[in-house]
Amino acid sequence: MEPKLGHGKICYIELPAVDIARSSEFYQTVFGWSVRTRGDGHLAFDDGVGQVSGTWVTGRPPAQPGLLVYIMVDNAATTCQAITANGGEIVQPIGADAPEITARFRDPGGNIIGVYQQRSTDQRRSNSVAR
Repeated sequence: MEPKLGHGKICYIELPAVDIARSSEFYQTVFGWSVRTRGDGHLAFDDGVGQVSGTWVTGRPPAQPGLLVYIMVDNAATTCQAITANGGEIVQPIGADAPEITARFRDPGGNIIGVYQQRSTDQRRSNSVAR
């Protein structure tokens, strides 16, 4: 799928890493990112839907909130299990941002990143009726 291009689109991310191979394996396994070798020999990634690309870089401190990036997932609970099973750490469990379905984790490079699960139509409908 070709990315939709346009003014203001986030298009490229550089993620700090201690061990690039370890970080690339983590994101490939947990989030299904495509990992490839660029022409210059460095590892790069494309997100799960081919809309954002990037690379891992060493020699930078891990990203901490301040700027917080969220990765959309099909199931936040299952993803949190995969995060911990693959060397990440949950630093904010699901429920802290209710009614939104989010969690935050620390990846193998020390970066704090969020996961976001879109609520189903039924969940959105029942929440608006309850208000």
